[in-house]
Amino acid sequence: MAANAQLRFGLLVWVLACLLMGCAARVNQPDAEGVSKAAAPPNAVPEVTIDPGGVPPAVLQAVTSSVTRIAQLSQDQDGGEIERLRRRARDVTIAALATEGYFSPHVTLEANVDQFGETWDIVIRPGERATIREVDIVFEGAIAGEAFEERRQRLLRDWSLREGAPFRNDEWESAKRDLLGSVAGVDFALARITHSRALVDAPAAAVDLDVVVTSGPQILLGELETEGFDKVPSSLVSRYVRYQPGSTPYDRRQLVSWQQELQRTVFFSAIDINLETREVVRQIDASAVESAPQIGTSAATVAEATGTDAPPRTGRFARFMQQEQAVVPVKVTVTEADRHRLDLGLGIDSDVGLRAEAMYRQNVVFGRAVELQTGAGIDRKRQMAFADVLLPPNSRGYRDKFGLLAEHTDIEGQDVRKVAGGWVRSQTRHAAGDSRVQFETNLSVTAGYEKVRYGNVAYDLPSIVGAWEWLRRDVDNRYNPRSGNVVAFGVGAGTALDGFEPFTRLQARGQYWWPIGERDLLTVRGEVGKVWTHGSANIPANFGFRTGGARTIRGYRYLSLGRDVGDAVIGANALAVASIEYQHYFTDMFGVGFFVDAGDAAEDFRDMDIAVGVGTGLRVRTPAGPIFVDLAYATRDKRLRLSFSLGIAF
Repeated sequence: MAANAQLRFGLLVWVLACLLMGCAARVNQPDAEGVSKAAAPPNAVPEVTIDPGGVPPAVLQAVTSSVTRIAQLSQDQDGGEIERLRRRARDVTIAALATEGYFSPHVTLEANVDQFGETWDIVIRPGERATIREVDIVFEGAIAGEAFEERRQRLLRDWSLREGAPFRNDEWESAKRDLLGSVAGVDFALARITHSRALVDAPAAAVDLDVVVTSGPQILLGELETEGFDKVPSSLVSRYVRYQPGSTPYDRRQLVSWQQELQRTVFFSAIDINLETREVVRQIDASAVESAPQIGTSAATVAEATGTDAPPRTGRFARFMQQEQAVVPVKVTVTEADRHRLDLGLGIDSDVGLRAEAMYRQNVVFGRAVELQTGAGIDRKRQMAFADVLLPPNSRGYRDKFGLLAEHTDIEGQDVRKVAGGWVRSQTRHAAGDSRVQFETNLSVTAGYEKVRYGNVAYDLPSIVGAWEWLRRDVDNRYNPRSGNVVAFGVGAGTALDGFEPFTRLQARGQYWWPIGERDLLTVRGEVGKVWTHGSANIPANFGFRTGGARTIRGYRYLSLGRDVGDAVIGANALAVASIEYQHYFTDMFGVGFFVDAGDAAEDFRDMDIAVGVGTGLRVRTPAGPIFVDLAYATRDKRLRLSFSLGIAF
């Protein structure tokens, strides 16, 4: 009996072992779709291992991202749902490979169980990556006309997906967006892609691309319409938005430029310039244009302007899109800024000590779109008050300013009290195309009266001075440049009004920045100037040259280098300054600088005794510009001096 019982128990164990082994064999056996099955503890996220089979890293990243999202869904799922997720994981792997040009892959997913839970082992055999075999781009609408032949050829040359290049779905979509943007950006605001197809020949690992771009009519800018104006006269817009209605072609960059110019004024807090879509709706069947693309610089579309989502009736729309030209008004919508503004500032500077400033601005005066600025500033070396009236730019982009100034300065023994009034005409313009180069010009005429005193010398000087300055700026960041250059040239001439005693001045300055490595930079700056006078005639105090201080030759007192007269330093006739500095940044914000400054101001270049300053300092980049805190050794004075500038605006 015992032997029989042992035999029955052994048979039972053997049967159970066979059953378990059979189940295990069935679990590890892939099904017809290449997915094997495994039982896993509930609430476990499968560990995924992928054999990429030689696909590029970017493709593997796309596959991994897709599979990981599916695996995360496996928590709290029953067995049937887990099986579905395994199939989805394999499907998304195949789909991800297809977007990268692999259309004949062999992918298997084997599910197993270890002590930590279920594992997915995905093996990829990608096959040959498909390349572009043929590209066929067709243009329809006004752009297909003879007048735009060169434009079409340029668009074809700029097409990014060339024959023989690997196919990637992202690049295919990007190429279509770029093509449509190039067509719709100039002349054809209603352009759209009416057909696109990527025809895959998987056995040949080739893809044929077909694109049809329908440009619609050439859009000409119509009458100017405005909205949102209250205190600011709407006529101000015509000073910035300048074109010939009915003949100027649409250019999205021009609309953006007008919008930016208006946004830079003090009159508006928000600007929107675009084509008046309601005019398009009046010309075509409103219900037929719900798929029309964005027009102008806003997010408005023709469909949004109609307020309808009815099914399109394409008859009238199709006829409209076949027109050669259409005139569409330009609409400017604004939100006016606050008319009054008071700015207060407090700072401390190693050159002038504690300083305080206040400015009041009003952007509409007596119902006219002019800007009034009046303010005052005070520190231990300079006290001033001013009032300026700024006019909007004229049709050529020149802006006029008229102002009055009262000022007192006491620097290095020279005491000057001055009142002046003058006119300045300025212009800022950008170079053609997408260049970052910017040009600024200033033409001014100033009449002033000065009372000058230094040592035992005192005199009054009424004068009139004309000046012109030209500046070229080419930098990557106006306030924190790391590469580029700034070059300026100025000329001035004037005479005393109590007798004909003319004087003239020439001045040039420049600074260059060269990036080094990821954060460091090298910068070089220089300045040179010369004044010519009639005999020993007096000249306005700010017409001569003095130098020294934080922004010129560090290590020397503020404007302490010039013409020495007793215990005073006054303006000299010649100036030469040069500087070189290396800046090393530990982070994007904090760094140190090492510099050498040299130069002098004297009666003549031959009389100069070059003063040299050598030092180092802290550099802090801020949105308003860099902060410098420098410690420099003046070789002429044999002294160390700290220079810095900090300020707070309220």
